[in-house]
Amino acid sequence: MSANATHYDVIRKPIITEKSTMASENGAVVFEVAIDSNKPQIKEAVEALFGVKVKAVNTTITKGKVKRFKGQMGRRKDVKKAYVTLEEGNTIDVSTGL
Repeated sequence: MSANATHYDVIRKPIITEKSTMASENGAVVFEVAIDSNKPQIKEAVEALFGVKVKAVNTTITKGKVKRFKGQMGRRKDVKKAYVTLEEGNTIDVSTGL
């Protein structure tokens, strides 16, 4: 990430799936983040945007699938996900958006 990147450049959007909903029951929230962001940047961005205390950040990169569209082969983009665990008593309502 560049030195003048904002918090909105780091956190792209929340991910709402069955697995992320189960994680939210344990105090974790899942976000799609910039592919070149690191854990301290993600922690700082979540704390600044949502006003919560972050306990831990785990990241994973999901490789894009190879797809065929009208006879042409293509590939979806890679996606980096951040599993953010919040301190006890902190919550984020992802249904409201950024």
